[in-house]
Amino acid sequence: MDSILDICIHQDTTMKESLRVIDKGAKRIAIVIDEEQKVLGTLNDGDIRRALLKGLTLENSIKDIYYKDPTVCNIKESKEEIIKQTILNHVYQIPIVDDENKIVGLEDLATLMTKIDKKNKVIIMAGGLGTRLHPLTIDTPKPLLTVGKKPILQTIIENFESYGFKNIIISVNYKSEMIKEYFGDGSNFGVNIEYLEENKRLGTAGALSLLKEKPDLPFFVMNGDLLTNVNFEHLLDFHSFGNSMATMCVREYQYQIPYGVIETENDQITSIIEKPTNKFFVNAGIYLLSPKILEDIPNNEFFDMPTLFDKLITNQKNVLSFPIHEYWLDIGQHNDFIQANDEYNDNFN
Repeated sequence: MDSILDICIHQDTTMKESLRVIDKGAKRIAIVIDEEQKVLGTLNDGDIRRALLKGLTLENSIKDIYYKDPTVCNIKESKEEIIKQTILNHVYQIPIVDDENKIVGLEDLATLMTKIDKKNKVIIMAGGLGTRLHPLTIDTPKPLLTVGKKPILQTIIENFESYGFKNIIISVNYKSEMIKEYFGDGSNFGVNIEYLEENKRLGTAGALSLLKEKPDLPFFVMNGDLLTNVNFEHLLDFHSFGNSMATMCVREYQYQIPYGVIETENDQITSIIEKPTNKFFVNAGIYLLSPKILEDIPNNEFFDMPTLFDKLITNQKNVLSFPIHEYWLDIGQHNDFIQANDEYNDNFN
């Protein structure tokens, strides 16, 4: 069994190193300790992503972003008391300390109680025509194009399965029979697969109106032409703890202006910025939605995901962004397809 110190970090640890500790451990959390191994606080993946949204970088330390008032339990406390504290304080994990507040262990609610299978549904949009990838997609739907010796869609499904999400729904249209023939009911891939038939173009959100049964848990929606190794458990935690109605994964996009930018005041030049780089967050094509949003989607009409988010924002619903720092690539054009094959082995096992 790994030592508890394997998931412990210090205040001056960088966010990049902290992520490595969080991802390496099985508990999805890091414990911040001082030189005497006394607990100072906790840090999870969501804390780091919120810091990135505020403009910090992975090279910044965690000193100002970790949670400094953690719930802890003494090693002498019973299992029942620890469970009670996790529920009362709305936490999944709880550090265990000795009488001097030194870290001795970590308990998590899932282990303390009966393990619950992940019932969240995963809906993958795989009905696109892939016209920008012609001639590759003339005879093959884009999700079945081979990257890393397997179809793009297979990598997506296997990634979800590795995190325990096995209830897959694939929305199909273009050459749907090929996708159905390859994946079947999903049993060969360790998952359960159902299909939504788009008889006309409905968009990334409109296809959800075809669901036969309304999900009773938050569900994933993902474009079927993406490659990413984002941690889907972290995304679900972020969405749930944020009490979000809809969460959109976002990716930082940088654009360098190839000229010196001149700032003026009246006729006077006040500054010259040589070839500045602008940074934006862009839609990454991965979403986590609460079942209630299905009420906002028109039946059997074209309705895309940005329109849905605009509607939720206008209605002042709680809508969150989840920044992706992991590998991510949208395979939209030929150079993306080449890049995906070049990078596959370095990012996927």
